[in-house]
Amino acid sequence: MAHEQRRLAAIVSIDVVGYSRLMGRNESGTHALVKTHLAERVMPCFRRHGGRLVKSTGDGVLAEFGSAVGALSALIELQQEMGRANRGQPEADRIVFRAGVHLGEVIVEHDDIYGDAVNIAARLEGEAPPGGILASRAVREAVSGRIKAELHALGELSLKNIERPIRTFRVAWKEADWPTGTGAPSDLSSLQTGPSPRSALDDTPSIAVLPFRNLSGDPGRQYFADGVVEDVVTTLSRIPNLVVIPRNSSYLYKDRSVDVRQVGSELGASYVLDGSVRIAGSRLRIGCALLDAARGRQIWAERYDGAMADVFDLQDKITSSIVATIGSKVLSTEIARAQAKPTGNLSAYDLYLRAIAGINGRTESSLGQAVELLERAVAADRLFSSAYGYLACAHWIRRDNEWGPFEEATARGLAAAKTAIELGKDDPIALYLGGYGIAFLGGRFHDGLAHIECALALNPNQLGAWRLGGRVCWMMGDHEKSIRYYERCLQLSPQDELAIEALSGIGVPHFFLGHYDEALHWAERTLGVQPSHGQGLGLKILALAMAGSRPDELRYAVQQLPQRPTVAWVMERVPLSRSCDRELMEMALRKAGFPD
Repeated sequence: MAHEQRRLAAIVSIDVVGYSRLMGRNESGTHALVKTHLAERVMPCFRRHGGRLVKSTGDGVLAEFGSAVGALSALIELQQEMGRANRGQPEADRIVFRAGVHLGEVIVEHDDIYGDAVNIAARLEGEAPPGGILASRAVREAVSGRIKAELHALGELSLKNIERPIRTFRVAWKEADWPTGTGAPSDLSSLQTGPSPRSALDDTPSIAVLPFRNLSGDPGRQYFADGVVEDVVTTLSRIPNLVVIPRNSSYLYKDRSVDVRQVGSELGASYVLDGSVRIAGSRLRIGCALLDAARGRQIWAERYDGAMADVFDLQDKITSSIVATIGSKVLSTEIARAQAKPTGNLSAYDLYLRAIAGINGRTESSLGQAVELLERAVAADRLFSSAYGYLACAHWIRRDNEWGPFEEATARGLAAAKTAIELGKDDPIALYLGGYGIAFLGGRFHDGLAHIECALALNPNQLGAWRLGGRVCWMMGDHEKSIRYYERCLQLSPQDELAIEALSGIGVPHFFLGHYDEALHWAERTLGVQPSHGQGLGLKILALAMAGSRPDELRYAVQQLPQRPTVAWVMERVPLSRSCDRELMEMALRKAGFPD
């Protein structure tokens, strides 16, 4: 029996008020008018906020969003656009939507969703006033303080076929707070086949996963190739700032030879993932390639081999590795695109991408520019939780390198981290960067790790969360857990650009556990990749000092430091929760000859 898939989602249900009456009065005219509104207003509003069409019912739509903020924002914009469209129209020509929105766990089956959460959204929609929106308590809690709207309590409503009363809220907003955009497809085909081609103003990258080819020579093996694709699509949908084209749209290209640029144009995809599965006897091979749809060029390719005896475990590992790698490759490519654009009136997202490039540059100048870009990004979008997370990151790197006053970098970084967490309850990037920020800068290790674990619950393939989670674990003294975090990071993507951080990181908990030879092994692996790596060199010095058997090598390693800091300086910058860990590090620093 197949394992039931579930995920947390914000569910939106809308329909036309008095649809039967309107159809009875003018059947063909009403049908055409509803189709026009769905194509020109409903779907553009939903796409702008990350919505995915689940099904169209003729007079309405069921849609799924990754966040409650996105779902409610889309509905408010839609109701405003419909209000404008209806102004001056005869009563008979007015199409009025009512809407319900609920946040809850859904059962996933292919591209459809089921469960209590779907039923609640539909029942709330049925109770909504014409042109209005009703939201559940779960939605209200998720959007509180994060959206320009008021949610007025209506008490607990007893909804048809829902066993428990649902605490319900009416959504109210000021039109001036919600300027809306436009951008309609030319027809309604996108409601059935997926998103329409992206407009030049749409910055968010999107990806289509093509059906993997079955090269096994046995048509009965196709189920496995389809299963891999379904897992990849589901897992990719957890990556923030990446739109995943619905699987039924991509399956239009099954058993067809197509140009990747054609796929990108027809599905509105920036990237295409193509792959194949070959099963021969007891061996399995999966090959996949990530392609830039606009340029028709390959960005990344990989091959995975394993034994069919462990097929399901292997499928999970391959899916995780593919998704983790794609996330970093897409981000790198989008950063390059942003840098190639002329400067000027850039969107918040472009500013954000340019800032990440500055953070990755790791120079005083690039970090200063990154801080400026991120401050512009959050000024343009006060709810941009990921940008606040990276702002915290920029400040803790500045602090580490003494690029600015220590206290100022600490205070500004901690404030940004707190804001990231407050705004980004469903944003794994904000949660893991903010979580690390309050742990590293604020000494709240357990709270910080809890936020990082929330990020991993939302996206188990978030490489940065595994890396920084490992770091928080050794800072708080949970060294065995720290090792597991770093090992998971290396399993997901051993060739990742930042894998070196996991190589050096995994040696640190070994040092605190007294495994000095093991710590030295990981330090030397790190320095073999990057001889000047700061943490790798520091770890080597600490391990050699405590091992005590290679004094000449220790002296040489210390000489490689640009300058020899004091023990107090190091201890201030490496926060450790346990007194025994602090005492061990201080002892190692003194044995290495660091002055007090």
